[in-house]
Parts: sequence; structure tokens; C-alpha cells
Amino acid sequence: MSAVLAGMDPRELTEWCRAQGLPAFRGKQIFAWIHRGADFDAMTNLPAALREELKGKAVAQPVSIRLTRVSALDGTVKFLFEMRDGHCVEGVLMRYHHGCTLCVSTQVGCRMGCAFCASTLEGCARNLSAGEMLGEILCANRYLAENGEPETRVHNVVLMGSGEPFDNYDEVVRFLRLLRDPEGVCIGLRNVSLSTCGLVPKMRAFAEEDLPVTLSVSLHAPNDAVRRRLMPVANTWSVAEVMDASRYYVEKTGRRVIFEYALVDGVNAAPAQAEELARLLRGLQCHVNLIPLNDVPERGLKGVTEAQVKRFLDTLTACHISATRRREMGDDIEGACGQLRRRETLGIRNET
Repeated sequence: MSAVLAGMDPRELTEWCRAQGLPAFRGKQIFAWIHRGADFDAMTNLPAALREELKGKAVAQPVSIRLTRVSALDGTVKFLFEMRDGHCVEGVLMRYHHGCTLCVSTQVGCRMGCAFCASTLEGCARNLSAGEMLGEILCANRYLAENGEPETRVHNVVLMGSGEPFDNYDEVVRFLRLLRDPEGVCIGLRNVSLSTCGLVPKMRAFAEEDLPVTLSVSLHAPNDAVRRRLMPVANTWSVAEVMDASRYYVEKTGRRVIFEYALVDGVNAAPAQAEELARLLRGLQCHVNLIPLNDVPERGLKGVTEAQVKRFLDTLTACHISATRRREMGDDIEGACGQLRRRETLGIRNET
């Protein structure tokens, strides 16, 4: 079975090279090339015979781009990434004044079952490896270079694509350590956000990892009764337990927690629920990110009006809770997470 080199750090690649009878210095050379998005043929400071040998033993780039959609509204790019086994995940490249952000997937699908999410409709096929997660970023960087932006790179990463990152804990932690390696893509972890639906033990464990990412908690409800309607995970860990783990993360890292809150008409979007949410969060170093629900026809949930969003936001603000409405990008290229993958893999014709 071919070794996937994209998932190895410089030390591991050096040891792998030694095991193949190669000089140790080749490990650092190969690592640098991989993080530039190069395959073996492009590694020009390696002898041609060695490049051919490597092709028979290893994989440099485990991810390719199967499909792209570019928004005519704001230039957002949605990718369908393909793994070597044929499985696909999505990624979204968003442009901001502070640089390019890539939304990265951590699993093929998701098994968390949240009622508002398309990614979980077929369950979780498998976890992604650290090398495959890194491969999503390398693909996006290659796309930018090949489309007239050779100096532009992904500078910010949000682990908010398909999958629950903490359900793939070890590989996600490995990916984050690869991400910040100074000899690699070298993305500082303060430029990374990780979203979880609230796997409490993993939230607490992650606080001990010394990885200063921004933790985004998908809360979506001010109490257990409402949360259980939307998120099966709420049957395992209560809102109180999620809040305790969030406070622990703030205490250990000194970084505020972001609470994601998808507004669903008739479920969690009333002003009284905004007041209840404010009481829940009072005194915690946090911010609320309000998300008007993306319609997922299979789920039968209804989004909210702009007036409802404003009323909820104004209520939080009046209660002295930091909150904003999430900026919507790429509305014309399958806005809901998981939709592009479903259309492509199920053969559903896209009308947009």
C-alpha cells in the first residue's frame, strides 16, 4: 500500500526516507515540495530516477479537484474535492479584505444527525486523514495559482465543512500541527476556527492541546428541550455541560468561544429565546454568530425573515451579548453545506 506523504511531518518524512534507503535530507525536500502542492514530477531538485521510484512507493498529493463552482456575486469558489478512493467532500474558498479563507471538511459526510444540515443526510462514510485535510488546502492554493493569482494563498482556515472535527479527533489534531509547521504551508493557528456540535469530553481534551484555535460551538438553542429537537448530540450532553466545557476552554486558552446559532422559524428564533440565550451566556468571554437557516428541503425546516434576524440580534445586543449576523457568501453556488456533494454523487441535476 502506498504511503501518503502529505500526512507526515518533517521528522516522520525523514524517517520514512531512511527506511527506504534514501538520504535523510530528502525528507525535508519532499516535505517542502508537498506543501507547495507539488506532485513528484515537479520535485526538480530530486533526481529523475528517484522521482520515478517514489511514484511506485508513495502518494504526494492525495486530493484532487473534481468540480468547481464560482459565485458570480462575490467570487466565492465551491470545490468538490475527490480522494483517491473516489469519495468526495466539499470546500469553500471565500475572499475577505484580510485574505482568503478555506472552509475545510474533516469527514466524508457526518453522523451527528443535526436536523438543519445536508451533510449528515447519508451519514458518515469515513474519516479524512490529516493528509487529506491538508490536501484540500493545497488544492485551493494550486487553484489560485493556476487562475492568475500565484501570490495568493489560503491564510485562514475554518473546519466547518462536512463532518464533526472532534469525531475525528486524532487526525484533526495532527492536521493542525501540520498546518502550523514553519517549513510547510505555515498557517498560524490563531487564523483557524474549529466548529463542534458539542462533544464535551473532546472539547475539554482539546483545551489541553496547546493549539490556540478559535473554538466555535454549534449551540442553536438556549435550552435542552429546543436543542434536542435540532441536534441528537443534545441527548448525550446537556446545554449546561456544553457551557461548562466552553468555560473551561476559555480558562485554559484565554480565547473567547464563538457560539453558532442557526435561526429556525418557529423553533429557536423568538425574542424570548434571545433573552434566554443572553442569560445563558452572561459573564462568558464569547460571541454569538447568528445564521439565517439555509433551506434544506429534505429537512422541512423553515428559515427566518430579515426582520426576525434583526429582532433577535437587537435583543442580544440590548442584553450586552456580543453578536453579529453571519455574512452570506456564494448564495448562487449551492449555499447549504453538503448540497454540491449530494447533487454530484447522487446524480441530481443542478438547476443553478
